[in-house]
This record gives sequence, structure tokens and C-alpha cells, in this order.
Amino acid sequence: MQYDYTATRTVKGVADSCSMNYLYYMPVRRNMPYTSGMYSITFTCTNWLSLFEIADAYSSVYNWFDVLKAQGHYIVGYTIMPNHLHAVIAFVNRSKPINTIISNGKRFMAYDIVDKLEHVNNTTILNTLSNARNATEIKANKQHKVFETSFDWKWCNSDKMLEQKLNYIHNNPCKGKWNLANNIVEYVHSSAKYYLTGEQGIYEVTHYKDIEAIDLHTLR
Repeated sequence: MQYDYTATRTVKGVADSCSMNYLYYMPVRRNMPYTSGMYSITFTCTNWLSLFEIADAYSSVYNWFDVLKAQGHYIVGYTIMPNHLHAVIAFVNRSKPINTIISNGKRFMAYDIVDKLEHVNNTTILNTLSNARNATEIKANKQHKVFETSFDWKWCNSDKMLEQKLNYIHNNPCKGKWNLANNIVEYVHSSAKYYLTGEQGIYEVTHYKDIEAIDLHTLR
């Protein structure tokens, strides 16, 4: 079953199970030299540790989203899993490579996550993150490795691609080992509720259809 994200945004009924099979194009791991466009982004916590859950750091992601919005970018969709983040973001051209924007965002969130772990004196996880550093990171005086160095990205160059990406990330909390909610609408750290019911969840996103009239590529 595929949800029609192009349909009216009023309630037509919501998912009552999470057993759907979704199409998904695998992302690629390489640097992004681009400065604008709509992209699906995924990055993971070090060693797949469930740091967003352990540190109760979901707010760290929302704070980063706020920074992106303040810079003129658009959050189109997202799902925060316990140990990784999926986001579909429309980047406007600020002349800064998206690769740099993502790296800065990971650094922004990493400081916040470490601060939260230190606040509750979670020395076990802090030591694990310290021990995860490689020689280069230690030489650069990096204290903790919170996220894996690389990240996955995919250019969403069509409505079909966007719908496939949104389907995939929204279904993630109910797939495989996770079972984080009875259905995808009930998982709060996701934009699924908005796309399936028309009602914004705990973080407001911009519908991808609303991006079509926006010039992302002209330098601002």
C-alpha cells in the first residue's frame, strides 16, 4: 500500500498498521558539493548507539531544525530514530556547501548530546564516545565521537522520489526490531502525522508541494 501524499491534506483515514512495503532508493555516501536543492539526509550515532534516546536528545534535532529555518531552509519531513536521523530538507542557496551545513549541524547536536550526558553523569556512554575517536580526531583534540563521520544523502528530484523517501522514513519506527509505536502516525518524533492527517506534529514542517513555487537555487 502506498499513501498518496499529493492528495488533499484533510483526514481521509490514517494507517492502522505498519506492515506496508515501501520502495526505497539506496542513498550514497560521498561529499556534497552542492549548495541548494531538496535532499534526503541520513546520519547515525557512533557505533549505532541509541544516543537520541539515551540522552533524551530529540530536542537537539529540533533545535538544529530551528537554526536551518532561521537560515531560510525548509524542513520537509523527518523521522528521529533512537540511533539515527532521517530528514528531507530543502536547502536554499546561501553559497555554503550542503556538506558543510550538515557537518555544522552534527557538531551542533553533538555538543548538546554530550552536555546532556554530562548533566546526568552518564560516564559509561561518555567513555564509550571518547574511546570511539580515531587517531586523527584525538590529535585534533576532539573529546567525543557522537556521530559516524559520513552521512547518506540522495537528491530528491521528483515527486515520486520524495514520496518514496517520505514513505520509507515514516515507516521506519514500525519496521524490523523497532516497533516504537502501534502505527506510524502515533510515533511523535516524525512528520508522518502531518502527511497522513494534515495535522502538524510536535515539529512543524513544510509540505513538499509548497516548495515547488520557491526558488531554491538563486543565491540569496
